[in-house]
Amino acid sequence: MTTAHAVDTFDSLNPATDEVIGTFPVHTADQVEEAVARAKDAAAWWAGLGFSGRADRLAAWKGILARRLTELCKLVSEETGKPTGDAQLESVLAIEHLAWATKNAHRVLGRKRRSPGLLLANQAASVEYQPLGVVGVIGPWNYPVHTPLGSVSYALAAGNAVVFKPSEYTPAVGTWLVDAFAEVVPEYPVLQLVTGFGPTGAALSHAEVDKIAFTGSAATGRKIMTAAAKRLTPVVIEAGGKDPVLVDEDADLDAAAEATVWGAFSNAGQTCAGVERVYAHERVYDEFLAKVVALTEQVEPGQDYGPMTMPSQLAIVRRHIADALARGGRALVGGEGAVGDRYVRPTVLVDVPEDSEAVREETFGPTVTIAKVADMDEAVEKANDSAYGLGSTVFSRRRGMELARRLRTGQTAINAPFSFVGIASLPFGGVGESGFGRIHGEEGLREFARPKAIARQRFTAPLALTSFARSAKTEALVGKLISRLHGRR
Repeated sequence: MTTAHAVDTFDSLNPATDEVIGTFPVHTADQVEEAVARAKDAAAWWAGLGFSGRADRLAAWKGILARRLTELCKLVSEETGKPTGDAQLESVLAIEHLAWATKNAHRVLGRKRRSPGLLLANQAASVEYQPLGVVGVIGPWNYPVHTPLGSVSYALAAGNAVVFKPSEYTPAVGTWLVDAFAEVVPEYPVLQLVTGFGPTGAALSHAEVDKIAFTGSAATGRKIMTAAAKRLTPVVIEAGGKDPVLVDEDADLDAAAEATVWGAFSNAGQTCAGVERVYAHERVYDEFLAKVVALTEQVEPGQDYGPMTMPSQLAIVRRHIADALARGGRALVGGEGAVGDRYVRPTVLVDVPEDSEAVREETFGPTVTIAKVADMDEAVEKANDSAYGLGSTVFSRRRGMELARRLRTGQTAINAPFSFVGIASLPFGGVGESGFGRIHGEEGLREFARPKAIARQRFTAPLALTSFARSAKTEALVGKLISRLHGRR
């Protein structure tokens, strides 16, 4: 959405080459408010289409994304610097989620009967989920298709209009997605785009939207919540993680090493649910570590993953590596000098104190710490000793489910790298500094709808309980009835 009175603009650059991908407006607070006002009218129309009408349009949008997948992936690769294969992976997962939300919205959100109970047996009870109205989505740059569409797709399927603010690092991808949607929904601006920097996102948080869905840092999430609190606007926050991997003594070490290397270094480590910490049982630690080192030495930045999309992140990665080494840690791969002007070489750190920055803070770069533990109880204790709680992974043949359930994270994968991200029926979200609320799955659909309870009297009750004409005889009878039903030990 480019408005006539948008004066300031900014360029989106390819982080690998500094080539200008496109020029976009910096939308002001007034322009954001105008977009939200348009969205309110669009929301009423979109909700009026009903589940089947919306499903037809969303299916058509899904078709465009699938047919033009090559075009979309090329743009994602250019704007983020990631390999086209990685761009394809996030895009196909986003399409799968869109398909699931489209297919299941009616089943999850449609009207369902509820039991009225014995005392109100004359009532028919039901619950349905109604659209909130207008949802503001503030998306990240690391996965500019999959992550924002995890909110956008589910919000649209639930019947809401959406005002989408992509990251200032990936506005071209956001524009492409919104333009593709407009091809199948030309009547009203059901999905609109606003572009700009922090103030534009802040304006969306202050605007008269009915919910905000945000993905980014915990610090920015707090600012979003503060702004939204002024209007009691509910929010769903996904604020990053410091995700652990647990390697048990009976684990498939080849699979665990492969998952660790992929989870730590793919997308240059710029993954909220990526691998940042590993706790390996002492009986397999040395063998596991050797496998990780061997695989890591084959990973090439610029070939297997792209540059750091946000230049300021380079300083954070450099600081975390330096702190780990200064406090007695060792770099088996990478380490000092791994951080360049654009790329960071993969870095494997061991003997790093648990209170170091590399273990406590989100690095969001291609580094991983690996620690030896005496047993899985120690592994769980150290994994849970974190302010974050987004994702986690367990490699264990016998105790996978038990260990997974003990981890204080929103989701856990067993014997595979963060497979929960690709399963559309599973909810995704965190605890603690990783945020709250859920996207994806049934919970993600309900996140963007309000439950509406309806009780309808079918016939006059023989016992008048809600009346000043209620008699002492009636009260005595009700008392005896409840005592018989619920008073037994």
